[in-house]
Amino acid sequence: MTSDSELLSHTTRMAGRYSSLFTLPSHRTIIAYLFAFCLIGGLTASISYNPSLNALGPGVCVGISMFLATWFADYLNDKAFMRADPILNLRRCSFLSIPSCVIMSVSISAANIAGIPMGGLDLWAKILAAGFFAALTFRLSVLSTVSSVDYGRIALSALLQPVLLLIILSVPPTIDHGFRPYLILPFTVSILLSFFGIQLFISRVDATGKEKFGIRSLSLFKAFLANWTEGLNEPLEGVFERFGEERDVKVSLLAFGTSKGVKAAVAVPAIHPGPFKNVGSSSLPGMIQASLEDRLECVVSVPHGISGHDLDLTSQIQNVKVINKFLECASFDFFNSYATPFVRSEAGSAKASCQIFGDCALLTLTLAPQTMEDLPRELDHMIIGEARKKGSAIAIAIDAHNSVDGSFDPEKAVEPTRRAALDALEKAARCRQQSFEVGAADVNPEDFSVPDGIGPGGISVTIVKVGDQKVGYVTIDGNNMVSGLREEILTGLKAMGLNDGEILTTDTHVVNGVVKVDRGYHPVGEAIDCEKLIRHIETAALEALERLDSAESSWRVEEVRGVKIIGEKYLREICLLTERTMSKTKRTAMLLFPSLAVLLALILIFL
Repeated sequence: MTSDSELLSHTTRMAGRYSSLFTLPSHRTIIAYLFAFCLIGGLTASISYNPSLNALGPGVCVGISMFLATWFADYLNDKAFMRADPILNLRRCSFLSIPSCVIMSVSISAANIAGIPMGGLDLWAKILAAGFFAALTFRLSVLSTVSSVDYGRIALSALLQPVLLLIILSVPPTIDHGFRPYLILPFTVSILLSFFGIQLFISRVDATGKEKFGIRSLSLFKAFLANWTEGLNEPLEGVFERFGEERDVKVSLLAFGTSKGVKAAVAVPAIHPGPFKNVGSSSLPGMIQASLEDRLECVVSVPHGISGHDLDLTSQIQNVKVINKFLECASFDFFNSYATPFVRSEAGSAKASCQIFGDCALLTLTLAPQTMEDLPRELDHMIIGEARKKGSAIAIAIDAHNSVDGSFDPEKAVEPTRRAALDALEKAARCRQQSFEVGAADVNPEDFSVPDGIGPGGISVTIVKVGDQKVGYVTIDGNNMVSGLREEILTGLKAMGLNDGEILTTDTHVVNGVVKVDRGYHPVGEAIDCEKLIRHIETAALEALERLDSAESSWRVEEVRGVKIIGEKYLREICLLTERTMSKTKRTAMLLFPSLAVLLALILIFL
């Protein structure tokens, strides 16, 4: 089973490698750099042809003309050629123009210094044509790799600025011999060779994706870039939808009602909230919470069900199916007035709690303070089967997902967790059920954010009182928790008068892939003030205690049929393919383009 850190390492590295292209200065700063480079280029071009003070004035005019031509080309690219592209906005188009401006400026200066004295206009044109080839090939390679518009628009966008600069740099005062028709030939050869080379480049890079998945590698790469740079999930989800496999998935809902209506609900989807950011089911816990809160008008928590990345949903379309099923489950036709006390059991490093409401067993599973990641789904089947033997119609098992500090071996976790869960079920089944009370409250701290590891669902606290026992179920919208924090929170709750409880996270993946750290995300407590977090939890717990009232429970366990999942193996291969595409793009460019430059030089020699 792939851990979050292993899966996200590929995408995190990918984002880091392209940070120089997509993490850019402000557009105003880029324009300032562009103006400076154009001005320097114009002066260099003019002085290289006429090395005297008389060249300064004309050079400034050439530089300003280069800047205006580039600004016009970038504006036209943004409004016309790249209008439908999600990545290449005006700011990025302007940044892309800086290298090609420098290349053209250097080539005209070299042509003026070496071309005119040594070989007249023929050599001058060939040197400038070589620079034109370099600028055009650079633009074509970047645009072909990044842009999702059709190739015709890419070609026009790549040509526009270098052609305008060529026109400006081929007339006085940078050269006063005039531009003769036969000199068009070297530039025609440069254009043809550049476009030929880019087609070879694209074909080479795309080959791996076509062979493995039947899709172009660059299409997948562009979908990833659209998500990483602009937060667009549709292109990548479109790929996942194409290759997703249909599966029936389970959703469970436990609600607590009072005479005043539903007070709290615990929604447990047996679906993994992944793979990262806003793609697939990454934001599903928060979406379920918001939808049920709107329907039931109560405190809703969405802890992590037993599931792994093999149950990531492919798209928002599938999320809607799951949410609709939860809303359908939110219509309750019975309530039960009795519950057992909260009991706990341990086996090795595993800990399990169990509390039975009517004939619905609610269990939480944790390995804290040792590391735990996604628990294997086979545990869920074992627990359900054993619960039925003990007299419970259903069992809702929660993967507490509340401790991370190093590696995790899911296979070694199965047996102790199974023994702890079954022992907790046994203990709870022997307890006498009594009437109970429930209080609930939530808080959404403004001082915590998604990059800090806290999702939009915030913190919810549900307190259950059976006899003299009071226990708290705390759910935090985050992906796992730093080791030891769970124990600190429980200590604080016990100091408030609670007997026990469990700290749960939703495993939301909206926090994954939004910060550049080795793990790919911050677990709860790593990037925030833990004392502040505990104070927020205690504030919500106090409010929940004040709201304690006699309660009844109701539950629904249903299947959502035919939802599409990505599948862990496919997701891992897609991430690996995207990273390999980056590496192959670099290797191919380093080998192909210098070879083409040598070929162009040989052709120009014999023209």
